[in-house]
Amino acid sequence: MTVEYVRYRIADPERRTAFEKAYAAAVQHLYSAPQCLGYELSRGVEEPERYVLRIEWTSVEDHENGFRRGPHFPPFLAEIRPFTGDIEEMKHYERTLVVDKGRG
Repeated sequence: MTVEYVRYRIADPERRTAFEKAYAAAVQHLYSAPQCLGYELSRGVEEPERYVLRIEWTSVEDHENGFRRGPHFPPFLAEIRPFTGDIEEMKHYERTLVVDKGRG
């Protein structure tokens, strides 16, 4: 599994609302893609203009060659295209052995 983090900075509060609505619509395409294992969009508490999108992919290759070249990417991108210029970072990460095993 690969985890992708996409960090956004959206200064205008009205654009933030539009951004969240765009992602609420776009995630149906992530959900439908077999390469996507899960996703989460978080907003900064201390800095509400900052967002982090976390997407779990089956692999980097599946993300880049499966999802991006497949039928779910064009409609996903169409929803979020107005905000691609607000991306500060877009990187893939590997999980380490340092993970929460749960409390129960």
